[in-house]
Amino acid sequence: MPRPIEAHIHSAALAHNLARARAAAPDARVWAVVKADAYGHGIERVFEGLRGADGFALLDLAEAERVRALGWRGPILLLEGCFEARDLETCSRLNLWHVVHCSEQIDWLAAHKTHQSQRVFLKMNSGMNRLGFRPEAYRAAWVRLNALPQVDEISLMTHFSDADGDRGIAHQVAAFAAATHDLPGERSLSNSAAVLRHSAGAPVRSDWVRAGILCYGSAPDFPAHDIRHWGLRPTMTLRSRLIAVQQLQAGDTVGYGSSWTASEPTRIGIVACGYADGYPRHAGSDTPVLVDGVRTGTVGRVSMDMLAVDLAPVSAAGIGSEVTLWGCGPGGSVLAIDDVAHAARTIGYELMCALARRVPVTVGE
Repeated sequence: MPRPIEAHIHSAALAHNLARARAAAPDARVWAVVKADAYGHGIERVFEGLRGADGFALLDLAEAERVRALGWRGPILLLEGCFEARDLETCSRLNLWHVVHCSEQIDWLAAHKTHQSQRVFLKMNSGMNRLGFRPEAYRAAWVRLNALPQVDEISLMTHFSDADGDRGIAHQVAAFAAATHDLPGERSLSNSAAVLRHSAGAPVRSDWVRAGILCYGSAPDFPAHDIRHWGLRPTMTLRSRLIAVQQLQAGDTVGYGSSWTASEPTRIGIVACGYADGYPRHAGSDTPVLVDGVRTGTVGRVSMDMLAVDLAPVSAAGIGSEVTLWGCGPGGSVLAIDDVAHAARTIGYELMCALARRVPVTVGE
């Protein structure tokens, strides 16, 4: 039989989480963000669950090709725009909308020969300081774009740096509003954290919201709030089984570097999962895991193909017992990916995106 590890993608959970985005921002249209191969889930695997979105947002042309190949005829937005002038030819062929965040991209549009005008999203750098025109340069960029016959419609866009934290969005909303108050066009401001935390009573409308991590069952402001608080469901389950059991005596150590020592007689299980499967090597002892739906923790260092877990809370477990590394376990048990990521001093995004190609993936409910 094959090695007993697999990832499972929950289509119904994807649809549920997308509906939560709509409920939080009922007056907006929703981009389902599928960059990074749908946050490691696979674009083809999430398409059915997310096809209720108003559009798909992503990064590169290859991903856009894949979404069109699935039969999607609605809007697709390139979140970082074109990377070189010839990308505009593909935008025309695939009918892609694209972000404009620098003067060079406007130059490319001005030189582009096309019979099909382009829909663009002009990005403001309102404080994130990654991409976009600063507020004082934004209007001049809009004027340049508006004068081009190659441009059909201009939407206005920014990205929040602190929607998930205490600083919030007010300072960026103020900068955006001041620079765009009399400019026409639809607005796209809110990312996942802003959708969930700041949609009610927002001082500037967001005609398009960008639902990213919330679609995939991770709380954008964890640990302040978890997925239960936001009504989200896990969309990826990583599960395996115990392939060995060891009975330790006090003083016995576990794994490379002998980083964990038993203080008393202890029973541990060995799981067919390691960092070559995408599980974080830097996850320390006591990282949460479910064995037969019972919460316990890891012991010792994560190896390439295996990790060890404490079986004290689940004495009946043995070889073949189901192990949930994150996601949905047996009997309705749930281990949120955020809990695992927090214990490993990272974020759920990274764990999703790190799922290794060697892990078999199934799709279902």
